[in-house]
Amino acid sequence: MNKLLFFLLLFTVISCSSGQSYTEYASDTINLKQHISQLASAEFGGRKTGEKGQKLAAAYLAKYYSELKLEAPAGHEDYLQHIPVEFFNGRSKDKGENVLAFIKGSKYPEEVLVLSAHYDHLGTKGEDIYFGADDDASGNAALMEIARLFQKAKTEGKQPERSILFLHVCGEEIGLFGSKYYTSHPVFPLKQTVVNLNVDMVGRIDDKHKNNPDYVYLIGSDKLSSELHDLSEKINKETVNLELDYTYNNDNDPNRYYYRSDHYNFAMNNIPVIFYFNGTHEDYHKPTDTEDKINYDALSKRTNLIFYTAWEIANRKERIGVDDKKLK
Repeated sequence: MNKLLFFLLLFTVISCSSGQSYTEYASDTINLKQHISQLASAEFGGRKTGEKGQKLAAAYLAKYYSELKLEAPAGHEDYLQHIPVEFFNGRSKDKGENVLAFIKGSKYPEEVLVLSAHYDHLGTKGEDIYFGADDDASGNAALMEIARLFQKAKTEGKQPERSILFLHVCGEEIGLFGSKYYTSHPVFPLKQTVVNLNVDMVGRIDDKHKNNPDYVYLIGSDKLSSELHDLSEKINKETVNLELDYTYNNDNDPNRYYYRSDHYNFAMNNIPVIFYFNGTHEDYHKPTDTEDKINYDALSKRTNLIFYTAWEIANRKERIGVDDKKLK
């Protein structure tokens, strides 16, 4: 019996494509709430690109990564990628900043997985503050928590085999400028960027799923890489088992969300992407998109799914491939 048990355990370890355990790690709703409460606070004034609130948010993110002891990419020791005001084509009053933090891979350090979220929002209009708790403080909170989990795993001897870049971009609301700047001025070569997982609005429940909050919309997973799509499906079934809704992934969807968030600038460079999204709601782009309306149970489950998917991509033996027929 002991020999049989040994070989069963050995088979289980070998059959795991990444070779490393990940489900022992999970997001903490207290941390998620803390980050959203700060980013979507009145102090940050709606985080409009080029304005004071956006600068405060950038400083908050940079401080977090410094205290978490993630690396700053070479040449960006302040965790900031500075974007000149001219790049925004008159849509910003001042320069902007992307925030970057980095975990170096142990086996394939030159291959980089990029996790992204935009931290800017609409600012203020008259007396109204556009808090942007779901759009996209929720996505930034998810990235920050995922970074904490990867860093925790690293300190416990489970450093990811591929490198991971946590990229918080500005300028999304005025035209995807932050991600466009990064992909035109990449800190790591785009040819070595294996996948972009983009997180934009993951803290709410839309009307369609009121009776089933355990869902997330996925967009783009099969556009460039069937391998990425299959991996995403597999990891979901083995872990959180959310309903993966592909409604907005349809090429004929009139909302055209595939073209409307920061993953698209990566896809334009033949980098496979997944866009995680909860759908729109009555508070979308309104001052009423506030922290008290976030569903933290749903946010935590979605954060875990993204983390587990990122873990598998970072630790699998082979780099995610791009389908030849889909190359641009």
